[in-house]
Amino acid sequence: MEPRQLFHVDKRKNSRFNSMIWLVFVIALVATCWIGYVKLVPSFEQNNTTYQFEHPIYYDGNIQASGAVIVDEHVKLPLPLLESILVDSPIYYEEESNTLVLTTVDKVLRFKTESLNALLNEKSYELTITADVVDNTVYIPSEIIEQLYDLHIEYSQSTGIVMVYKGNDSVDTVTVSNEKGSHLRESATIKSPYSKVIESGQQVMVWEQLEGWLRVQTLDGIEGYIKTSHTTTSEPIVYLSNIDEYKGLDHDLSGQKINLTWEAIYNRQPKYVDMPAMEGVNVVSPTWFELVDDTGKIKGKATHEYIEWAHARGYQVWALFSNGFEPDQTSAVLASAEKRFFMIQQLIAFAELYQLEGINIDFENVYTEDKENLVQFVKELTPIMHEQGLVVSIDVTPKSSSEMWSVFLDREALGKIVDYMIVMAYDEHWAASPKSGSVASIPWVENSITRIIEEDGVPPEKLILAMPLYTRIWSEAVKEDGSMKVSSKAIGMIRTDEIITEKSLEPKLDDASGQNYIEYVEEGIKQRIWLEDELSIASRVNLVHKYKLAGVATWARSFQKPSIWPVIEKSLFK
Repeated sequence: MEPRQLFHVDKRKNSRFNSMIWLVFVIALVATCWIGYVKLVPSFEQNNTTYQFEHPIYYDGNIQASGAVIVDEHVKLPLPLLESILVDSPIYYEEESNTLVLTTVDKVLRFKTESLNALLNEKSYELTITADVVDNTVYIPSEIIEQLYDLHIEYSQSTGIVMVYKGNDSVDTVTVSNEKGSHLRESATIKSPYSKVIESGQQVMVWEQLEGWLRVQTLDGIEGYIKTSHTTTSEPIVYLSNIDEYKGLDHDLSGQKINLTWEAIYNRQPKYVDMPAMEGVNVVSPTWFELVDDTGKIKGKATHEYIEWAHARGYQVWALFSNGFEPDQTSAVLASAEKRFFMIQQLIAFAELYQLEGINIDFENVYTEDKENLVQFVKELTPIMHEQGLVVSIDVTPKSSSEMWSVFLDREALGKIVDYMIVMAYDEHWAASPKSGSVASIPWVENSITRIIEEDGVPPEKLILAMPLYTRIWSEAVKEDGSMKVSSKAIGMIRTDEIITEKSLEPKLDDASGQNYIEYVEEGIKQRIWLEDELSIASRVNLVHKYKLAGVATWARSFQKPSIWPVIEKSLFK
């Protein structure tokens, strides 16, 4: 008897089940292989690197938006690139005359495009290759750039690539250590096409570290990505500075406190026999030179007699050069490279003729749009003056919203160029002020100093605090409608003392201004005076010590009383 079958087995159904298992297995295996291929098998597609320009430029490992021009293996760089790299805009181009002016702290190089003739400061200088204008872009030879600025420029003939580095730059490098070399890929993945294989032992520059990858550049300029595991760290490449550090003008008063007074010379020359001893003064600044027209012509009022008198007393002479406070002619001369140079040449000639020790620039009432051109003028002036041993100072007003008297002054830029910046900290309340007040209250003066130091970054050791030796009599008359009519008149220190004596007045301290104050009535009109005296002057000199400023200046000598000079000397040189 056959045994009884407990379960019925459907062989066809079982076969289908096994087939499905095998199918799933095969699909999984194929998928795994595909994933492995996608992840682990590198791309062997090779692409030649293409560039927008025939001679691309790399700076700091990054390709730039403009290319170079190569003429007989000479590299010429585009001006827009140099403007983006070099700080403080040291290259000026005047399209109308095709004139280039390149400035450093101690050099001024002037030449025209397509010309080999140049002027270095005031001397003739022959170039070896010209600058050119191509498609409205100026290209400057790299030899000029390397001589004036702290840049290293390398050109690879094999790749056509130009690389620019700053002096003292240190660039990290690695050496390819993988025996088979390393593929330089377009992006940080093995599936990316590659441009070349970097052989084992070859050094490359490293610009960026990523997870498992490095963004590198070969020494001939080709950029890409290689695997970190294919490299070992090597010594960095250091591009040493090729420019000697310029330490500035070393003059006789360097390191000493400056005690300058302006000699306001109008139609008459001062009478030397009547001039006081002025104890402690070491610099005089006569208002000798003034711009007279829009060609750049300068009128001079200097005399050898004044120079002899000043030098006999041990004073240096920093002659003042004014723009005449004429905005239109100032705009015309500042906008022209030729006219700026014409002014500089005249000032140098005056300095040599009269044996000056310095030039004091006093440009006021200037259009705000001339701000950059004024800075350019001072950039071009200062190195040439320094070459002649002349100190360069510039007068600036306290910061305010006045377009023509304050906003046009780029104090930050000017402070990097000149030897001294003289802050004319007076006329807080000016001649036509609608409100009576101090010419220069002590809190206002202190705020004027700190704003320039903190907001514009001018070093305190470059700042000279200019103090008024004059004050104003403020007349306050009540009109019929009850409103106040305010007028003023400037007076010197001697006249102020005379008023106090004549009217038997007792000065009182005005806490708000930090100055002594008097008032009286004359012909029914109230007269008010915030005094400039020993107290106000000593208080300002104390600010010089508080903020470690370079010294003081006084406007003007003719407003003084002889007794004020010992006060300044004692306070300043204590």
